[in-house]
Amino acid sequence: MSDPEGPIEPLPSGSAVEYLRRSADYKLHELTGTRVRATMSLHEAHHQPFGRVHGGVYAIAVEGVASAGASTAVADQGMYAVGTNNNTDFLRPVTVADVEVLAEAIFQGRTQQLWEVSITRVEDGKLVARGRLRLQNIPLP
Repeated sequence: MSDPEGPIEPLPSGSAVEYLRRSADYKLHELTGTRVRATMSLHEAHHQPFGRVHGGVYAIAVEGVASAGASTAVADQGMYAVGTNNNTDFLRPVTVADVEVLAEAIFQGRTQQLWEVSITRVEDGKLVARGRLRLQNIPLP
């Protein structure tokens, strides 16, 4: 479901993820079972000790957007998807930047899914991180 009126509200998460969403002005712009698009504003609140955005921020973004799309893909089957492997590469250092997080399904099977996620700087379109998330489809509790 894509919303031309504005951002989509993400599902609530734990306090650490909610802090990251608030501090990065996380906005979910597109959410379907095969594609998810979000934006984040990264800055000093997201730095590691040497003044660059911490790689864990990118790993959380990869898992968050891909999990949202994968769960959307299986929701009509009474299921949701949980990450089983997150492989995130940090390609360019960032200190302050607005980024777009784009997740697309690579494989969607009966029990597993594989999603690829790219994180690019909005300013120049350069790739700063890329990840893959493998997920398992499980019944809703």
